Amino acid sequence: MDTTTIDLEQMGKAAKAAAAILGQLTTAQKNAGLLAMADALEMHTGTILAANQEDLKAASMMPSKFKDRLVLTEARIADMAAGVRQVAVLDDPTAQTDRAWVNYAGLTIAQKRVPLGVVGMIYEARPNVTVDAAALTFKSGNAVILRGGKEALHSNMALATVLQDVLATHGLPSDAVQLVTDTRHEVANQLMHLNDYLDVLIPRGGRGLIKAVVEQATVPVIETGAGNCHIYVDAQAQLDMAVAIVVNAKVQRPSVCNAAEKLLIHADVADEQLPVIAKALQEHGVELRGDQRARAIVPSMHAATDEDWDTEYNDLIMAVKVVDSEEAAIAHINAHNTKHSEAIITDNYQNSQRFLQQVDAAVVYVNASTRFTDGFEFGFGAEIGISTQKLHARGPMGLAALTTIKYQVLGNGQVRED
Repeated sequence: MDTTTIDLEQMGKAAKAAAAILGQLTTAQKNAGLLAMADALEMHTGTILAANQEDLKAASMMPSKFKDRLVLTEARIADMAAGVRQVAVLDDPTAQTDRAWVNYAGLTIAQKRVPLGVVGMIYEARPNVTVDAAALTFKSGNAVILRGGKEALHSNMALATVLQDVLATHGLPSDAVQLVTDTRHEVANQLMHLNDYLDVLIPRGGRGLIKAVVEQATVPVIETGAGNCHIYVDAQAQLDMAVAIVVNAKVQRPSVCNAAEKLLIHADVADEQLPVIAKALQEHGVELRGDQRARAIVPSMHAATDEDWDTEYNDLIMAVKVVDSEEAAIAHINAHNTKHSEAIITDNYQNSQRFLQQVDAAVVYVNASTRFTDGFEFGFGAEIGISTQKLHARGPMGLAALTTIKYQVLGNGQVRED
């Protein structure tokens, strides 16, 4: 059924009502609901895969780099369920007091974690986001309104139905998870202006989608990450480690935001190491685009343009630049990155610490692949997105990022004298 403007308002009202109930649930009630969701996902694997096949047939002309995000398999559904179960065993952020103290007037002041309320999600052809978002918002006591891309509509509808049925069966508000089934841009735009009902809007997808939401929404937005991620091979890097990390970061899943898009290499080791790294990448089908110095060492590279340094390819393409110093590498990264994930490969402790401190990104690595920037890998069970901004949340966003604070103050008749 298509969603009209009136329907969005009704969905917002229903979500607010559901959020009020979720905020009163015990941790045990939420965990039981999550475990039931995980079981139901596995139980309905066949139905979900059949719906996914409908989407895949309609997306036959979609580039393979984007189709990879859309495809569901038994293993991927099992991974979704595992993520939901991991969320269930995590600490409930709303069941804790951050700190408490007594002020000069004898007031007991407690800083408590509370849900944000109603979370909106606008995302592209990534059905896993439907489940990740539902699990994290439910555990943190929030309701969620989901608007996925048209390419994944059947998959998202199947997943949302499974989750809503679980909630209803367990006497929980099924409106805690709602899916906008009208995928027209004008409906997404209406969601961006649902200020009376949404407490926050989280876009998740490519740079174009995120930019549009950030610029157009009147609802508060958490900006999540397009990933123009870099790996810098320092003058004191182990070649075997560099090859393994660069290949993993670029090749394992090139369509995702934590895949490496750029390779910077110190001039002192470029003649020795770059041909080996380039050969390993090319053997995996990676197209290399180098600056003049890189192409002088590996002539098979295409020439990089100015646009390349700012491009998130989401494909088996990587731009390569030779730099004269770590300072030059850091300056280039900070000028061109999207504040997502950056890595240095080095055996020099001082260089590693300088990189950690000076690179402006949500996640900075020493001697590890950027592919680890992920809520599941960080132990969050799942993620609702990877924030590349600095206010409220940054990096992979798990349960804590979906809460805010409330001060509860207990007195015994105090009045302020001045």
